[in-house]
Amino acid sequence: MTIKMDVILPGATLGVMGGGQLGRMFVHAAQAMGYRTAVLDADATSPAGLVSHEHIQTAYLDEAGLTRLAQVSAAITTEFENVPAQALDKLAETRPVAPAGSAVAICQDRAREKAHFVACGVDCAPHALIETPEQLAAISDDLLPGILKTARLGYDGKGQIRVKTRDELIAGWDELNRVGCVLEKMLPLAYEVSVIVARGRDGQVVHFPLQQNLHRDGILAVTTVPAPNVTEAVSQQAYASAHKIAASMNYVGVLCIEFFVLADGRIVANEMAPRPHNSGHHTIDACDVSQFELQVRAMTGLPLVEPVLHSPCLMLNLLGDLWFPGDATTQQEPDWAAVLALSGTHLHLYGKTEARKARKMGHLTVTGATPAAAREVALKAAAILGIAPF
Repeated sequence: MTIKMDVILPGATLGVMGGGQLGRMFVHAAQAMGYRTAVLDADATSPAGLVSHEHIQTAYLDEAGLTRLAQVSAAITTEFENVPAQALDKLAETRPVAPAGSAVAICQDRAREKAHFVACGVDCAPHALIETPEQLAAISDDLLPGILKTARLGYDGKGQIRVKTRDELIAGWDELNRVGCVLEKMLPLAYEVSVIVARGRDGQVVHFPLQQNLHRDGILAVTTVPAPNVTEAVSQQAYASAHKIAASMNYVGVLCIEFFVLADGRIVANEMAPRPHNSGHHTIDACDVSQFELQVRAMTGLPLVEPVLHSPCLMLNLLGDLWFPGDATTQQEPDWAAVLALSGTHLHLYGKTEARKARKMGHLTVTGATPAAAREVALKAAAILGIAPF
């Protein structure tokens, strides 16, 4: 028998595990709707902790910290997939947790993730698990050239090595300290897309329009919506696959699934994130409801609504490299005034005081009356900031 949970109304406190920029944007969305917030993160200057009503400054598995978060929160979510699943399971003993630790555990491990895709009937790249020298020796030549990825704790291009030959594969596994890895065959890609879905306790699922993504050095650089190269067939297949994957985990919350679209038009699932996603940041300014508001709605049992894109847009990631133009060795603030003089620009900085190369410092969303107009302004903004054209 399923027990119907009461809707958690504004005025209650919502907890979030993790204090990064995704947690910060969740906190902003929750507070705008009238909720109080509590963040658990060990960093005293975490972006989310700095703007939350309460910051519980402990490690994710600290028993006292988890007890405090459960005491003050009516429901709890996570801001990224590397929060220990066992911490979410512990919190779920006394509070609603969305997504569940069981779903996050799948997303934390590339091997489990790919096995889950296959079990759902969703295609993914040919791959093999490498945990022992024997498994390494048994790798088929058909998987080369490929990308060797750590099974756990990899994101934004970290823990990934491209390998063309068997010798490079052996050296790559050594470089990754012989931890558990997945070798994925490199496929002829046409472009990359992602779809963000939100699923409620009652099984209702809604999704945002498909996003087309450009990555540089393994990090998302540009997201374009509407996706310029996408066909209706690709869109429908991506939506159907995402809905199926979410339902198979009895998922509650916001889920992003990244897909490769191949040269022959087929799509394969790449990976998923059990949370709002970098490619969905444009939803704050270009949609009538953001991915973060849907995260709040899903975890509290409020109704989900199908999001509407009201403005074509491009989202540019702002990495720490931009604070060190040319050969600069000291941090310099980019020319935000020149960027904001352009019509349709929306600047979001994450409150990180120290810029480092490849560190996500913020994003810029450019909205326009037409896709061409948004792109034109986005290219001008990129030129001002020193972002390579796209």
